[in-house]
Amino acid sequence: MKIIGLTGGIGTGKSTVSRYLKDKGYEIIDADQLARSIVEPGEPALLQLVEYFGEGILSSDGTLCRRRLAEEAFASSAGKEALDRITHGAVIQKIDRLCEDFAAREGRGEALLFIDAPLLLETGLAGRVSRIWVVDVPDELRMQRIRLRDGLSDEEIRARIRCQMSREEKLARADDVLDNSGSLQQLYAQVDQLLSGLKGDGR
Repeated sequence: MKIIGLTGGIGTGKSTVSRYLKDKGYEIIDADQLARSIVEPGEPALLQLVEYFGEGILSSDGTLCRRRLAEEAFASSAGKEALDRITHGAVIQKIDRLCEDFAAREGRGEALLFIDAPLLLETGLAGRVSRIWVVDVPDELRMQRIRLRDGLSDEEIRARIRCQMSREEKLARADDVLDNSGSLQQLYAQVDQLLSGLKGDGR
């Protein structure tokens, strides 16, 4: 079994690569999806968040109010550290269980499993994968795409980019880089080439 970590900054097209892999029949563990599931009512992570930040982060129906949580968590470095500790820890636990389930089903052969995680490099998940794929786009093109997609101002976009690991550091830690500055066909061709290499060279 090989586990491939797929990551990339906001606006690089990581989700496009993830969807393409899923369409080709590969199993994807979506860290963002797991991050949403761990804060549903009754989940231990939500209870821990309420214990730390107070019941004010809940809506009247008992669900998490993400806006109020963000206001509380980003008010101090301690709050942000607590948020990361609780949520990242819960997500990683779920990822570990899903990897174990996949290994039990597929055995230890040449099956491929992908972990799609924006914070793959920041949370320690990189140590759990065989290779790291980074989807990359030059910053100006990135901003242009985010502007069109989300309707954000340049200042808002730059603020979101600053919250993530720098492009340079991601590229330095990548085993393979997918350049998404061209067409979809060009991007997909790069993915196919990497898949062919994984199947053919015993990595």
